[in-house]
Amino acid sequence: MTRLDIQISVEEGDWPSEDTLQAMAERVLGDAADFLVTELSQPFPAMQPELSLVFTDDASIREINAEWRQQDKPTNVLSFPAFPLAPGGMPGPMLGDIIIARETVEREAADLDKSLDEHLTHLLVHGFLHLFGYDHMNDADAEMMEGLETRILARLGLSDPYAGQDPV
Repeated sequence: MTRLDIQISVEEGDWPSEDTLQAMAERVLGDAADFLVTELSQPFPAMQPELSLVFTDDASIREINAEWRQQDKPTNVLSFPAFPLAPGGMPGPMLGDIIIARETVEREAADLDKSLDEHLTHLLVHGFLHLFGYDHMNDADAEMMEGLETRILARLGLSDPYAGQDPV
């Protein structure tokens, strides 16, 4: 298993304990990292790469989204790579930060008729892929990224979150 140094911070919101989130993140992101290595030959630094996960609420993520993306609204997940990286490139020892908002995740999970854990798993994988240079700014990139997410989630025993949808 590809090892990651995952730093967890629960800043706002009604999240499970840091220990619970840590265990989930290690399982989900460890599987995602293994997928990248085995299926895509993604290189990893010799040093165990680090990333931080920040669990917060809609109010906090709205401020961050407004400041960094000029979108004054809450969102489910934001990713901030530590260094620019093209898919397949060698990351540095610090991968970056992933920030997730509780209320939006809960609302979306209910709308999708999924458990909070299942939707959170999807968003962790989504945010993680952003740290490796994957994006969904155009249809081709969205199709690639969504395909990777679907394959990683299948390894985790979860269904295709995009079934029946066009790439976004």
